[in-house]
Amino acid sequence: MADLKYWLWLTSRKQMGAARALAVLDYFVTPERAYYAEEEDYRQMPMPPGHWQGLLDKRMDLPDRILADCDRLGVNIMTFQDADYPQRLRQLADPPAVLYWKGRALRVDEEAAVAVVGARDPSGYGRTAAEKFGLELSAGGALVVSGIAQGIDGCAIRGALKGGGPVVSLLAGGVDRITPREHRYLAEDVAAVGALVSEYPPGTEPRGEHYRPRNRILSGLCLGVLAVECRPFSGTMLTVNHALEQDRDVFAVPGPIDAPMSEGPNRLIQQGAKLVTCGRDILEEYWDRFPQKLAAAAPLPPQVAQARMEEPRAPAEPEKREEAQPAPETAAPSRERIPRAEQKARFTDDELAILSALADKPLAADEVVERTQIPARYVLSALTMLQVQGAVEERPGRRFAALVELEE
Repeated sequence: MADLKYWLWLTSRKQMGAARALAVLDYFVTPERAYYAEEEDYRQMPMPPGHWQGLLDKRMDLPDRILADCDRLGVNIMTFQDADYPQRLRQLADPPAVLYWKGRALRVDEEAAVAVVGARDPSGYGRTAAEKFGLELSAGGALVVSGIAQGIDGCAIRGALKGGGPVVSLLAGGVDRITPREHRYLAEDVAAVGALVSEYPPGTEPRGEHYRPRNRILSGLCLGVLAVECRPFSGTMLTVNHALEQDRDVFAVPGPIDAPMSEGPNRLIQQGAKLVTCGRDILEEYWDRFPQKLAAAAPLPPQVAQARMEEPRAPAEPEKREEAQPAPETAAPSRERIPRAEQKARFTDDELAILSALADKPLAADEVVERTQIPARYVLSALTMLQVQGAVEERPGRRFAALVELEE
C-alpha cells in the first residue's frame, strides 16, 4: 500500500501525463525514489524543467484521498509494474502508468478482445448493428470492449450483455462518474460481469480532453476495432487511427452510400478495413489464436439471436410471436389473483415491479430491465425466484410470462 501511494503521488502531479510519468520511472526506477529525489536530481532528467516542476510538490493529501475513495467505492488500482498489467498496453508508446478498475479481474491478454465504437447519434440501422455485433461477438467467446456513452457504445454493451460474455467499458472520467447518467444501471451490469476501467481516479469528471487518451487504451487492449457508424472526422476515427498506429485490426460495417453516418465506415473499407456483416466475420480472424475460447463458444442459432435482439417497438415481431405460441391473453383468466394485502408478504419490491411489468404480455429479460429500470443482475435473480415460486414461467424465445395477477 505504501508503494501504491507513491504511484498515485507521481501520476497526480501537475503536468504529469502517462508518458512523462513513465519517463520519470525510466530515470528513477521506482516512484518512491522519485518522491525522495531533490530538485538537483530532477534537473538531471532528459526532460524540460516545465515538465518535472510538479515533482517538487511533495504533498500526499491527494494520494491519500484517492486511496480512501477507492477503498470506499470498491475500486482496484493497477500500476505499470504490476505482474497482471496487460502486455498489450505495455507495448504502446504511451501506456497508462496507473489504471483504476471496478468489477471482475480480467486477464485481457488471454481474451479475443474487440472494441466496438461509433457515433453518439447513430441511425436506427447503426443501433441495431451495434447491438447485433455486441451480442454475436460476446456469444461467440470474444471480449467486447467499448465506452458507455449513448449511441453505439451503449447499444454494443447491451448486446454483449445479452450475449452472456464479459464486457469492459473504458471511461473518460472516474469509474464513479458515469455519463450519461441514465447509463448508471448499465455500468452496474458491466461491473457485475466484467469491468469499468479508467486512467483517471474516482471523482474525476469526464472532460473533452480525456477522450483521446482514453481511446488509445480502448484500442490498445484489443486485437481489433470495429467501426459501426461515424462521420469521417470524429472521435471514432481517432480511435481507429490509434488502432492503426498500434498495429491492430480494423473492421467496418458497410452502410448506404447516401447515409451520413456510414460515410466513415465506408471510407475505411475503401482504405483496406475488413468489411463485416456479422460477428462471425470478426471471430474467424482469431479462431487459430484462441481455439479454446472461440471454438468452445458456438455461435447462437439465428432464431435465438433474433429472440434476444427483439425490441417491443418493432411492429412485425409481435405478430410472428403470436403465430408461434398462444397469445398471452389466453392465459390471463387462469392466473391466480393475489390480493393487495398479501402482496408484500409474498414478494419483494423488485419481484412486485417485475410482475407488474409482465402483467400485459411476456417480455424478455432486457425488456423487463428497460421497463422497471432495475439492474439486470437483480432482474435475473428475481426472475429465478419468481419461477421457483410458480409466479413466472419462461416461454420459448427466452421470454417470461406472469402466472399470477396483482390486485390493483
